Amino acid sequence: MIDVTHQINAVRRSLGTRVLEAGEARVQTISQTYDTTVEDLWDACTNAERIPRWFMPISGELRLRGRYQLEGNAGGVIERCDPPKGFAATWEFGGQVSWIEVRLSPGPEGGARLELEHVAHVSDDLWEQYGPGATGVGWDLGLLGLAMHISTGAGVPPEMNTEWTKTAEYRRFVELSGDRWREASVAAGAEPEAARAAAERTAGFYTATG
Repeated sequence: MIDVTHQINAVRRSLGTRVLEAGEARVQTISQTYDTTVEDLWDACTNAERIPRWFMPISGELRLRGRYQLEGNAGGVIERCDPPKGFAATWEFGGQVSWIEVRLSPGPEGGARLELEHVAHVSDDLWEQYGPGATGVGWDLGLLGLAMHISTGAGVPPEMNTEWTKTAEYRRFVELSGDRWREASVAAGAEPEAARAAAERTAGFYTATG
């Protein structure tokens, strides 16, 4: 059993914008503090043997300017690396290029804090349809996997990727995550009803095969 409410409440989410050479981009930030050291959290996020235990299989060269590929998902190039403080990389998926930056630091009350920033050019139409939950729910699921890995020292059970997506627990997780991203969207200036409709469409997408 997963304490869905506890995990959702342990995560902080925010939205912003940034001006890049290609124009204004949307910025999603998600963070959580884990009961471990910064060094261990760094290893969990960068060790090719540990990443598949909580995220997904990865191949490539996990080093500065190396190219990585997550199985069935994004790939990219590692652009900055500053162990154990963080790294930055391109996030290339579906013909689109965005950017991620992971920052690690001691937690304010102990433990180690992970903050992930995802910077992407997203069309107004797509944003209005699905809102930040389109990618935000996926990042929430990633932080859940990392929390399970850090707390148990083991991998995420295989059923988390198959049978769990068919459960009411999974649907509740997706709905709560989407709702928190809705709140972040409203806080960033979105119209409340439009944000709610986008969150509902996102939840429907993530649970359509559940």
